[in-house]
Amino acid sequence: MKDTDLPLITIIIPAYNYAHLLHRAVESVMAQIDDANAEVLIIDDGSTDETPATIESLSRKFPQGFRALRKENGGLASVRNRGILEANGQYLIFLDADDEMVTNALKAIQQHILNNPESQMIICGHISIEENGSSRNHLPSKLSNDPVTRLSDYLLSKKTKLVNGACVMHRKVFERGNYPELFRNSEDIPVFSQVLANYSCSILKQPVAKIYKHNDSLRHNINHAKAGELKLVEEVFSPQRLDKKFFKLKNAYKVQRCLSLFRTAYLVEDIDTAKYYFKKALKHDPRVLFKFSYVSKALRMWKKSLVKRITKSPKQL
Repeated sequence: MKDTDLPLITIIIPAYNYAHLLHRAVESVMAQIDDANAEVLIIDDGSTDETPATIESLSRKFPQGFRALRKENGGLASVRNRGILEANGQYLIFLDADDEMVTNALKAIQQHILNNPESQMIICGHISIEENGSSRNHLPSKLSNDPVTRLSDYLLSKKTKLVNGACVMHRKVFERGNYPELFRNSEDIPVFSQVLANYSCSILKQPVAKIYKHNDSLRHNINHAKAGELKLVEEVFSPQRLDKKFFKLKNAYKVQRCLSLFRTAYLVEDIDTAKYYFKKALKHDPRVLFKFSYVSKALRMWKKSLVKRITKSPKQL
């Protein structure tokens, strides 16, 4: 039986044209709520496929602990913000419609909350699953007690990795700001940053979600990233989200962001964009030249670009 003395967890599932996978995500959670105080909230972000019919079918199958609503398409950030408003739970999990929850994850999360009532974000492990079916377990590393170091470990060194579906957040952490709706990707980075910097966090060293990877996501990401460009850096370091003591990390994160955009553009062979962001990173910090993995990619890119130009316009001897 469900113990109503346990804190209520709302699992928010954003749905946009994932009718073929939504059953898997929902059923992975609903199979656990009899043993946990939890609810599922699906938010259909104006899907144009069979998502509404799928949700109707799921609502008949699960009459308890299941809610759904539909809104005009506004992007993932708008869905998450609506979920914060609509959720009944003190704790929120944002599970993508193409992912699923690991068996007994909710029970482990609620036990962790009871053991760590001060924690306002629980960083859990996850299982990443590639398109070829191979899988890998990812367990969170130890968190620093110093908030500046903790934020640096997330934004710069990447020692701390956070994944939606494998993070549990108390609704209080959104007091400093919700998901910025300007961005169509990376909208979680400002939120995760403000939580690591300002709130008590803890680690649950076991996988709670299966995260499915998609090979076509890089092109999608670079197009949205170019639209937001470096505005994300300003959003992360806005005074509303972070105090001044964290601003010493800002330039380094700007360089890191440029290099991340460079790498993504390089991988999808968007050469002009890759060149632009590499030069921008170099302008902000010449020490980029000592980052061998990035420099080697840049050299290969410029060599390939030069060969291509020579091939198109051979010199007449």
